[in-house]
Amino acid sequence: MRVGIVGYGNLGKFLVDLILRNGSKHELELDFIWNRTYTKFDESIPKELILTDLKNVVGRSVDLIVEVAHPGISKEYGSLFLTVADYFVGSPTAFADPQVNMSLREAALRHQHAVYIPSGAFWGAQDIQKMANMESLHGLTVTMKKHPSSFRLEGKLKVVNDKLMQDSPATAAVTLYDGPVKELCSLAPNNVNTMAAASIAAHNLGFDKVIGRLVADPSLKKWHVVEVDVTGNTTADGNTFSVKSVRKNPAAPGAVTGSATFHSFWNSLLLARRQGPGIHLC
Repeated sequence: MRVGIVGYGNLGKFLVDLILRNGSKHELELDFIWNRTYTKFDESIPKELILTDLKNVVGRSVDLIVEVAHPGISKEYGSLFLTVADYFVGSPTAFADPQVNMSLREAALRHQHAVYIPSGAFWGAQDIQKMANMESLHGLTVTMKKHPSSFRLEGKLKVVNDKLMQDSPATAAVTLYDGPVKELCSLAPNNVNTMAAASIAAHNLGFDKVIGRLVADPSLKKWHVVEVDVTGNTTADGNTFSVKSVRKNPAAPGAVTGSATFHSFWNSLLLARRQGPGIHLC
């Protein structure tokens, strides 16, 4: 399977290196690499693999295009990618935009290609999707707790978080946001891909009804914590099905992505094949 990588930050470099070193073991071959800033590429990257214009994906023999850059890529190029290949969306916050959501779904069906969403730090994704399929999922809240320096925020959330970092030594955790994931995706596009994946899995609730909580905790200098709270059906005698999971991911100070997420992403990439047209969690 020939793979194109869109984005050459820490995660993009990680994937490129693994494909170049071990791709043959998994029937993977690097077709191209693109990055908004061309100067990020060093001499270790063969020039013939560097794509300078994403519109040039048309005509290439690529099988899977992997976005690890920014949700704006899906808005601008996602439908184009799906005319030639399957599409692996590393920034699923793009789906919070109804127009992007609809255009990608329509393009996948029209051109008979798959759209893959990595579950990443979202524990229990397939189980929650099964509940959504059966309409037995009634509530889902995803709480993400990180050190303030690990957030890349916009608008009003950035103002609050910046003040928290300036008030050193701050010790109390601050809830930056508590509400529908839909609004949060535009305020924290680099931090809440886990919540976006949750909203796609919980399709009977969607971005409007899945609740996201973003907590800046100065004490979390070595960890990213994700809590998932699920509620299901209530029995006749008033007992409600519920599940709570807590995931602690080791992370260096200031890191946007925890260490375990890189390998989780790689494993998701290995699953992104032969699942047919439509949207698939992996």
